[in-house]
Amino acid sequence: MNAPSPPEPPPERVIEVAAGLVFRAGRLLLTQRRAGDHLGGLWEFPGGKREAGETFPECLRRELREELAIEVVVGRCLETVGHEYPGRRVYLEFYRCEWAAGEPQAIGCQDLAWVTRETLGNYVFPAADARLLARLTESGEWWQGG
Repeated sequence: MNAPSPPEPPPERVIEVAAGLVFRAGRLLLTQRRAGDHLGGLWEFPGGKREAGETFPECLRRELREELAIEVVVGRCLETVGHEYPGRRVYLEFYRCEWAAGEPQAIGCQDLAWVTRETLGNYVFPAADARLLARLTESGEWWQGG
């Protein structure tokens, strides 16, 4: 008689995140993760976790309103990324956004910054953002008109 197989580990839940590339006057808005959070201290594109029944653009508008007190017009999806961190999997959708109203406040983050294409490389980001960062630094097209 064969020994029973060990049980399969439960499937990891994928955390779905909407993130915005918010442009204003040729600058891009970044936020810094709080020190005690996962990947604390790193910089990121603002956004957050999608709730059940919410589209990615709806999530992004809600998160930016709650965490930064700004309103944006969500444009097209520029990038999608699946990434595995130790103990968690994330799926991110990055949208180009135009700032519409409100002055950003660091309500749900440690700090924020408006950066240029030339200064973007001065900030340290999570690994999941690497491909998008490369596209942002290589091409100036996204920086125009924002």
